[in-house]
Amino acid sequence: MTLPNQLTLLRLLITVIFVVSWGISSAWGVTIAALAFVAAVLTDYLDGVLARRLKCETDFGRLLDPLADKVLIAAALVSLVASSDIPAWAAIALISRDFLITGLRQLALSHGTILSADPAGKIKTAGQMIMILFFLIREAAEQWLPSQVGPTSLVLPGQILLGLSLILSLYSGWNYTRKHWSVVVRSA
Repeated sequence: MTLPNQLTLLRLLITVIFVVSWGISSAWGVTIAALAFVAAVLTDYLDGVLARRLKCETDFGRLLDPLADKVLIAAALVSLVASSDIPAWAAIALISRDFLITGLRQLALSHGTILSADPAGKIKTAGQMIMILFFLIREAAEQWLPSQVGPTSLVLPGQILLGLSLILSLYSGWNYTRKHWSVVVRSA
């Protein structure tokens, strides 16, 4: 198994650490979850860079890498809904887009075609990771510095980041579906 694919599998393990840490109701739990999320984001960046530089891109990696991203993002979004950082409808919209694209990829795979991630999807993922990281850092700051950072602190930047994530998600999902609509037509 290639090093990039090992990093992708590691990201799935780090996602478990993120979820378990987030479930610990303490400043340490939130901080460990934030650090785990950063580590997962770094593995996402590294596996892509290494796969291209070492010229070891694989079908396994093309399928598993975006799936590992979706699992990480979905886990973080559900966690942020549970802590009332983002509304449930926003998390549902973001996760639903990812399910639809995954379904499209599975449909293409059933016809022997592997659909790789496109640039708009990568930008969407980066935007979501930035938005999630903002909320995780804010949560950690509220745990460690409650007198300086109140529950309503930094509401506007969070709303802006969430709004941008939703726009990027809807646009990239529409663009990806439009590009690969022939897969849907072919299977109908």
